[in-house]
Amino acid sequence: MGRFEVMTMTDKAAERVRNLVSGSEGSAEGLRIGIKKGGCAGMEYTVDLATEHNDKDDMVEKDGARVYVAPEAVLFLLGTEMDFETTKLRSGFVFNNPNQTSACGCGESVELKPADLQALADKGDAVVRTDS
Repeated sequence: MGRFEVMTMTDKAAERVRNLVSGSEGSAEGLRIGIKKGGCAGMEYTVDLATEHNDKDDMVEKDGARVYVAPEAVLFLLGTEMDFETTKLRSGFVFNNPNQTSACGCGESVELKPADLQALADKGDAVVRTDS
């Protein structure tokens, strides 16, 4: 039986994940993405090196880059595309999240709503993973 893939990664994001993991001198398996309460808009994305995976995490993999999604973040990240961008002023991961309803002016915190699973299924926008 297939299931929804939580999020996707662009080629740039996958390359940056691989670089971060290889720079960790073998102590990391990938990155762990989550959300936490905070900031002026109410929530913040978290990105940390994952030295081991949790069986409850969802894993997204692209070209050898592994991202683990914390279970409490799944409903807020369904349908999200993870990208990496470099501008004149900053570089970092960017989350193109259809569940984001607003963001603060500085871009560090966001307001998120849980994904509407029925709407995703009806639209056919969700990627169905059949390998697990």
